[in-house]
Amino acid sequence: MYRVCATAILCGMSSLAWADGGVEFSGRIDAGVTYVSNEHGSSTAFFDSGIAAPSTFSIRGQEDLGADTRAIFELTSQFNVGDGTTVPASNELFNRTALVGLSSGQYGTLTLGTQYDFMTDSLSARGFDDAFSYGGLYDFRQGPFARLAIPENPTGAFDFDRMGGTERVSNSVKYQSPEFAGFSAGGLYGFGNVAGAISQDATMSFGANYHAGPFALGLAYVDVKYPELDDGHEGVRTWGAGVRYQFSRVLGTMLFTRTQNTLTGGAVNVYKAGASGTLSGPWSGALDYTYIKGNQAVGDTAANQFAATVSYALSRRTKLYAEAIYQRSNSDSAGAWINGLPAADSESSSKNQLLSRIGILTSF
Repeated sequence: MYRVCATAILCGMSSLAWADGGVEFSGRIDAGVTYVSNEHGSSTAFFDSGIAAPSTFSIRGQEDLGADTRAIFELTSQFNVGDGTTVPASNELFNRTALVGLSSGQYGTLTLGTQYDFMTDSLSARGFDDAFSYGGLYDFRQGPFARLAIPENPTGAFDFDRMGGTERVSNSVKYQSPEFAGFSAGGLYGFGNVAGAISQDATMSFGANYHAGPFALGLAYVDVKYPELDDGHEGVRTWGAGVRYQFSRVLGTMLFTRTQNTLTGGAVNVYKAGASGTLSGPWSGALDYTYIKGNQAVGDTAANQFAATVSYALSRRTKLYAEAIYQRSNSDSAGAWINGLPAADSESSSKNQLLSRIGILTSF
């Protein structure tokens, strides 16, 4: 990460500076090769990017306003390393975050724009899911739950509990409190921008965190209204809770999430436990187990998922990694389906699906 305090020239843009503050740019690039044992009856291998972490380019800045207060902004774009296009669509430049706000050590941070809800902020980003630090996109949840039918979702259940950070909230206002005695909390409201109906197509999210020494607890909730569900009066509600404990060399985590389509009643619960940490020298790794269970409205489907990841740090910023993920569905009619596979029809033709990957991740 490089810091520019006066004048920056970035991607052809000049005079990128902020008086009495600074602008910084940073990013991550992930690329690798993935093998899948069964996609509609056939094995396949392919190049994929943005898996261990999304490939992103960020511009962040701040201006000192005095009295321990700063004006802040952030612009982040995700891109596909394979062809250079932006993700998820080729014409969405700052599609990951685009926000501006004020931050105070005493009063907290208020931001406006396109930003994450608290399933990401309070749970994923705070280390309650090994998928965020090790397994990456493939280790988040999907499975045989297409009948959950989340609108504007590529499969109806891709990253359904929003822990993977693939969903952001547009037109939103978010507040994050400062930390007091190990406790912090925040709230977000995303405007639906529907004339005469302030709650239609809107999003609400809340989060709270507590830590004391090696122990930490996180809670989060999000309610997203979709125009496809009763003209924006119904939506998808997700809440989650996580605990973690840092032993001498191992981080232990436990996570629960519940996601429900309020129109259809379809719901899926996630139970996850994992351990991660340093193995020896530059080697580190993680193991986790996930049980995913849908209710009757989604066909009483369930899946067991196991993930193992090992990585080797070439430097502070660059690592090589290998991972394997196995999922087994309980359904004869809905096959296993590991999250994040690029094809829209990547479901296994059987109850089983095995994925392996080798890749490289670097940051700047």
